[in-house]
Amino acid sequence: MINTTTKSAGVMNRNSILLINIPEKQSVKSKNNIMTLIKSSKSNNAQAIPKPHPQYSQQQNRPPQISQYNQPNNNASQPSFCNPPSKAPHQPQNHASQNRPPRQPQSIQPALTAGQQNTASTPGIPAAKPIPTLLNKVQKGQKTLLSTPSPTTVNACFGWNVSDARCDVDVSAFLLGTNGKVIGDSWFVFYGQTVSPDHSTKFIEGGSVDREMIQIDLTRLNSQVKKIVFVLTINDALKNRLHFGMLKDAYIRIMDQSGKELVSFLITEYYNNIISMMIGELYLHNGTWKFNAVGNGVVKDLAGLCELYGVEVV
Repeated sequence: MINTTTKSAGVMNRNSILLINIPEKQSVKSKNNIMTLIKSSKSNNAQAIPKPHPQYSQQQNRPPQISQYNQPNNNASQPSFCNPPSKAPHQPQNHASQNRPPRQPQSIQPALTAGQQNTASTPGIPAAKPIPTLLNKVQKGQKTLLSTPSPTTVNACFGWNVSDARCDVDVSAFLLGTNGKVIGDSWFVFYGQTVSPDHSTKFIEGGSVDREMIQIDLTRLNSQVKKIVFVLTINDALKNRLHFGMLKDAYIRIMDQSGKELVSFLITEYYNNIISMMIGELYLHNGTWKFNAVGNGVVKDLAGLCELYGVEVV
């Protein structure tokens, strides 16, 4: 469950759930480690959110010469998550010491179809991305076996476009046990906690094909995990009155380690009364992993989803 004080902290958003710390060892009353989420920058006990690197400050009085940070790098290659993804070793991150700049908001761009090129000319603002060719599409509510009998690593790749520039969409994955709840408070992966405790599940953002990806090494996955739920949320949706009616072209596609698509699901229904969506889930059935195209939305932000799936937030 989530314990929040909305009078002092206001609406919980991605930045208020960004820093996760395991509290000091206490009595054996608590079976799971309890994660502490920063409630607001005004709290006496809260850690300050790291300031952006000076290169991202808009208040600098820079000399007229062009620095290396505002020179376009046309030769830089972008990662392509699922064609196939690289397997660089992942190092656990200390989120309390990160000095990463805030995300840039999504821009208003028309939807593209497969084969069209990204023609955005504004530096630093993402343009609409074409929907990749989805080879093994399923419909909402359909459950199917993964086409590879025993995959070792799968990549859940996500994409979307927006019709409102304020919509900043995030992907999260909740690792659930047989009771439909997380097996521990740190067993969910998102922008602020990029790797699971067993290092089986990783969050990766930015790519040439898909916007974000959750990579899962099934051989390292904790045996207590029986289901992995993938959700899309809109940052500050409650505060800014944003909703999924402002999204389009949202999809999930599950790829194996070679880059082969196992299954995919394209959202066709967008409602203006929801702010989060369970887009799909992987679940273990009789020793075999299956995919469920959920496509259900709720009026809950990320903090509300943590409560729904049993993550205790202080």
